[in-house]
Amino acid sequence: MSVSELQREVRKSLREREAILLAHYYQREEIQDIADFLGDSLALSIEAAKTDAAVIVFAGVHFMAESASILSPDKTVLLPRLEAGCPLADMITPQQLAKARAENPGVPVVTYVNSSAEIKAMSDICCTSANAVKVVNSLEAGKVLMVPDGNLARYTARFTKKEVIPWNGYCPVHHFLAADQVKDVMKRHPGAKLAVHPECTTEVIDLADFVGSTAGIIRYARETGAKELIIGTEAGILHTLRKENPGKTFILASDKLICETMKSITLEDILASLREMKHVVKVPDAVGAPARKALSGMIKI
Repeated sequence: MSVSELQREVRKSLREREAILLAHYYQREEIQDIADFLGDSLALSIEAAKTDAAVIVFAGVHFMAESASILSPDKTVLLPRLEAGCPLADMITPQQLAKARAENPGVPVVTYVNSSAEIKAMSDICCTSANAVKVVNSLEAGKVLMVPDGNLARYTARFTKKEVIPWNGYCPVHHFLAADQVKDVMKRHPGAKLAVHPECTTEVIDLADFVGSTAGIIRYARETGAKELIIGTEAGILHTLRKENPGKTFILASDKLICETMKSITLEDILASLREMKHVVKVPDAVGAPARKALSGMIKI
């Protein structure tokens, strides 16, 4: 089948299953174009919790489907490719976090949503890249442990008087974007503004005109008067940026800014997921209840 035929079949199956399709900004373009909701991970899970749909198909990675299940325990959540994981989320285990908590008694754990359900369940509160500073500043403690993204923790530390203990994890896509690479692109486009994700290293962040989440970068691109922007996050965001801003030029800071697990999901996978009702992601309540508390605390803030 052609792409357009597959898109029509997916939409037909979604109607038949009374389902909705959630897609992250890093997904393939042809998936973004037919999603019921397009956004970053937490925004999509919140939309899932609001919907009356009985089935949620999550075109994203495993922790995102888990978050949808945590916030919508009464719904069926499908992940088209069960092996679509997140290297960042894998950089901390429950055993490692338990050890870190024991070594830092009384220190609250602030967990990035890019983490497993088990890690969220062991946390005091969650955060996103957009609200990390607000979440940290909301806590009474003078010291916090931020997991699993060390780059986000170090960036957050710039905007709080609290002591932030960073975990040593990172997103490979953002972490390995080198400052020298970015400088080379900036030299070739001297008038361009640089917008990067806070999962990038300190050296890259120091070069940027804007630092923010995927949704934040999209908003910045829409509002800035600049006609040329260099983008330091996963390549999938370019599709939305170019659709929303036809009069502006977007340059990727590196051609290696590609998340392979995000791109592993295809229209064929989504269609098979709907027809066979696979793969169901269900977080057991023993984990889901404390994880929901950590997520809900963040949402309230």
